[in-house]
Amino acid sequence: MKKFIEKIAALEQTISTVKGDFVLFALFLREDAQDKWDLVVSAPWIEVNKKAALSYLANELKSHLRVQEMLTLSRIVLVNNDDPALGAIHKAINVEHGMFEIKDSNFFGLQIKHAYIITSKRHAVTSSSGK
Repeated sequence: MKKFIEKIAALEQTISTVKGDFVLFALFLREDAQDKWDLVVSAPWIEVNKKAALSYLANELKSHLRVQEMLTLSRIVLVNNDDPALGAIHKAINVEHGMFEIKDSNFFGLQIKHAYIITSKRHAVTSSSGK
């Protein structure tokens, strides 16, 4: 499992270099999931075209993970940058390109048995008013 998490963390760093920073990049093992992890992501570049972003993320996962590793993933969850639950995660965890492990928590109203937070950082909003 450690190698799988390390591969996901390396992939996050690669994607952020190519596409831009993530606000959240994490693996969640929901209480009701049977050893299937959710990849939970949020980034400004995802908001531009969610369908294209989802396709890009899926293709990157397929090209970097073995079939057996892909089978440990349940889904990719795209979280809106303005989701209030992100603020709670950022308040508790501030990490970029790391690996913060959490057990038995509640995120986005879901009971999470196990989580690896690879990136959790507030997105700096730039003003278009020139101020």
